Amino acid sequence: MNDRQTIWQLISRFQSLLVLALMILAMGLLSDKFLTTANGWNIMRQISVNVCLSIGMTMVILSGGIDLSVGSVLAFASAITAGLVKAPIPLPWLGVELQCTALGAILAGLLVGSALGWFNGLMITRVRIPPFVATLAMLGIARGMTMLWTKGFPITGLGDEFAAIGTGSVLGIPAPVWIAAILVGVFAVVTKKTRFGRYIYAVGGNEQTAIHSGINVRRIKLLVYTLAGALSATAGTIVISRLNSAQPNAGLGYELDSIAAVVIGGTSLSGGRGSILGTVIGCLIIGVLNNGLVLLDVSPNWQQVVKGAVILLAVAVDRLRQPGD
Repeated sequence: MNDRQTIWQLISRFQSLLVLALMILAMGLLSDKFLTTANGWNIMRQISVNVCLSIGMTMVILSGGIDLSVGSVLAFASAITAGLVKAPIPLPWLGVELQCTALGAILAGLLVGSALGWFNGLMITRVRIPPFVATLAMLGIARGMTMLWTKGFPITGLGDEFAAIGTGSVLGIPAPVWIAAILVGVFAVVTKKTRFGRYIYAVGGNEQTAIHSGINVRRIKLLVYTLAGALSATAGTIVISRLNSAQPNAGLGYELDSIAAVVIGGTSLSGGRGSILGTVIGCLIIGVLNNGLVLLDVSPNWQQVVKGAVILLAVAVDRLRQPGD
């Protein structure tokens, strides 16, 4: 009996890895193009965007919240970045035009993403708007501001220097993969080895207990949503550098893939339980699923059905693991 319990505990602990391995095996059998080096790097490039988004989403969900605005924040921040790269900013009162470098434009986009995330956190912690409602409102606000900024047209021709961020390689590894890997390493340490990380788990585990323990819950939540906004902007930079353009409809549906990756990776929607590394496995599962369905020529409509079913299954498994709720 003890041996059986141990086996089930191991299966429960490594269920995401087992699902990933089975999916890779199945896709490899169904498509001869799946298990190739080129396709492997293609998957890694594709998931780099979702990894950036999902790191922020993981911290938000760990703290007991949700962020539905990550795709729209990505779109607006990346549109700002592309606009500053493409055209100078007129300063008529000085009689000059300010031309941003690629680095300056990226920093401006990060600042915009952080500001939108901070505003989400402010509405949630100060005005006490539920996270679902606050971030749903930001989804509409950021998407509308993107359309106003771009006037509904893509911003193209960002230059080879900027495109290298999304298409270049370092030591044979694509640059977006390096960016995602560095962020995973940093935030895995932050969430597991720092006081701030322990506070995130404490807030999501039991907010009232965290308050009574002297934790500044408002500050933790505000910082978490701000970081989520900055990471959305980082993902946006990768997107527009890969395409060498900023599209007004960029990021549509990205929040679905992000939440799916976080939940599939073992983070509880109730908060307080999960990890960044688990989310990376969730991103790999979503990436393999998306890539495999494309190679198998499955209709995009059915792809949405499959992803929705996967999210439902992951949430159901999460709830079954908490029989006391």
